[in-house]
Amino acid sequence: MKLNYKRTIFVGFAFFLICTFWQAYDSIIPKILVDKFGMNQTYSGIIMALDNVLALVLLPLFGAISDRCHSKRGRRTPFILIGTIIAVIAFVGLSFADNVQKSNIAQVSKIDDPSALSVLYQTEGDKTLRDVDGNEYVLSDIFTEQEYVEIKSQVADENGKVITNPDYTDYVVPARQSYAWEQTQNNPTTLIVFIGILLIALLSMSIFRSPAVALMPDVTIKPLRSKANAVINLMGTAGGILVLALGIVFKTGSVANSLMSYTSFFMIVGGIMLLALLAFRVLVKEPLWVRDMEEESNRYHIDQEEQLNEGQKHSLTKGQLASLLLILASVVLWFMGYNAVTSKYSIYADKVLGLDYNSTLMIANIAAIISYLPVGFIASRIGRKKTILAGVVMLAGSFTVAAFLRGGSSALLMNCMFALAGIGWATINVNSFPMVVELSKGSNVGRYTGFYYTASMAAQIATPVLSGYIMDKTGMTSLFPYAAILVAAAFITMVFVHHGDSRPPKKGTLETFDVDK
Repeated sequence: MKLNYKRTIFVGFAFFLICTFWQAYDSIIPKILVDKFGMNQTYSGIIMALDNVLALVLLPLFGAISDRCHSKRGRRTPFILIGTIIAVIAFVGLSFADNVQKSNIAQVSKIDDPSALSVLYQTEGDKTLRDVDGNEYVLSDIFTEQEYVEIKSQVADENGKVITNPDYTDYVVPARQSYAWEQTQNNPTTLIVFIGILLIALLSMSIFRSPAVALMPDVTIKPLRSKANAVINLMGTAGGILVLALGIVFKTGSVANSLMSYTSFFMIVGGIMLLALLAFRVLVKEPLWVRDMEEESNRYHIDQEEQLNEGQKHSLTKGQLASLLLILASVVLWFMGYNAVTSKYSIYADKVLGLDYNSTLMIANIAAIISYLPVGFIASRIGRKKTILAGVVMLAGSFTVAAFLRGGSSALLMNCMFALAGIGWATINVNSFPMVVELSKGSNVGRYTGFYYTASMAAQIATPVLSGYIMDKTGMTSLFPYAAILVAAAFITMVFVHHGDSRPPKKGTLETFDVDK
């Protein structure tokens, strides 16, 4: 039996458009909140956690609702169609609220403009500010106004290479952020509207995320789900790479564009999502493919016990339940570490590394997309658990090394660490979801998909706020140590998992098994 790669790729268009949205969301929304609304990392972390708060409730709900849907287009497709269209409209709408806020801070919105710096010095010069390392200072104690207005965002180092000026990062950016926050407090309507539109976008994404992810196991027999999940994640990563490439074209990570308008960027991202939705609608034949999967499962005696006991409640053994809880605990830990980085990195890269976040994230995503299919193959040979443990080691190791990197660090080392992080995350991601749904039955895949996303969303509720608070108190350089510790902790919980793996089929059948048997 071989995986139908063509069908899996078509199903993957749903995940492609999901990841397109989240890559743009995770990269740009934190920058808008910090650069234009002037929020600190704690407050921006709270806003960034909103999607996860909604998802914690709505993903299991819509996963279960889609399990009971009997549309002629299938159980999952209607949710994907409706949710995507609403999300695109709301996402583009965010850029217009962002433009209004840009006009609210027009006096300081020009980069390297002496008049803008003069306003900052006059309004923020006697206030206590904080640099990227968490050190407090008062501008007027360090600079005269004439010295301050001469600060440029970029300078040449001793080798003639153009780099971000540390004085700009430490003294101009915090002052501008303080000014922007004062304007936000004086005119909160724009922020309220922005958050309102954001909630609409996030609600619409929650409508179809679980149904979209559940569609893969709906059309794929159990022993092939790691391979199928690799293809699905490859499609998702392709969407993320496309957004990062678009970011490079628009120079969204450039210091000079930190206060740019994102309307054109958001409209193109929305257009990409709609094209992916169109491809999904035309190419995916959900009801037919679900029937084919059921016939194939019958042929190889998969889930026969469910058919023999149809109508009876599906319950896990104590060992299976313990493994499910340990897998979900591991999901919480590695998502807390990984999401802390993804939700803060666009700011961190600018202020600590002096890099365009698009280029380094591109390296991580390219490494991931290259590794997805090999990882799925390896998992089918040595098992999902062992493969995940290897991925956890790679991810924790890359975050540990990244904790010591600063602007001017070896470019080769930096690129290697981001590539290793991409491979590590791909290794984890390909296999963790199949381990959860391995414990489900065909009739409740949506429910177990909801369990998986409840765990991941709970982690992503806590971590933007917690990591943001730590960064506000101890400096931005605490980001990667925080992430490394949490990912390393996931290794411990994962070691004790004994169910949800798979093995090569016996002759004449395709059976799944628990690794402790």
